Amino acid sequence: MIFDKTFWDERYKDKNMGWDIGYVSTPLKTYFDQLTNKDLKILIPGGGNSYEAEYLHNLGFKNVYVVDISSIPLKGLQDRLPDFPPEHLIHSNFFDLDMTFDLIIEQTFFCALDKSYRPKYASHANHLLNSKGKIVGLLFDDPLYEDHPPFGGNKEEYISNFNSMFSIEIMASCYNSIEPRAGRELFIKMIKKNPQ
Repeated sequence: MIFDKTFWDERYKDKNMGWDIGYVSTPLKTYFDQLTNKDLKILIPGGGNSYEAEYLHNLGFKNVYVVDISSIPLKGLQDRLPDFPPEHLIHSNFFDLDMTFDLIIEQTFFCALDKSYRPKYASHANHLLNSKGKIVGLLFDDPLYEDHPPFGGNKEEYISNFNSMFSIEIMASCYNSIEPRAGRELFIKMIKKNPQ
């Protein structure tokens, strides 16, 4: 099955959005609350309704970008936040993006990709990040599904995907997951390695 623009548009139109909890998740809120550099250039890939972008924007972060293959959630975010810069809402495939960022926030995007794309995700995230840039967020520590999103995984698999290009500073069971995901998530913080 191809998980393209049409697939995701239909999910939004049908309100078939099991990943959408309606607010910024507790682990990411906790992480955002301790960030002090409001000038960070932040990307939220596959951001969907992006309560993370809304929360960051309301905290005063002005360099937050959301990329999504579906225009529907981007329009929803713009309607909710009329002062969010429209040029920061990018209707595109993540893999076609060619900009640089300090921080990539991972929240249910990686698990929406067919597993064959995971090495490509790691490589493209590395390409998009500035020197010492970071990926921070959540990955499922759960097998989940094989034939449709969300696709699960485990720590060993994720390490094998990322450790050649990133220093894995944190990849540990998440202590403050939302209730339905308790015991099924890893909190990650991975720092781009400089080329040797």
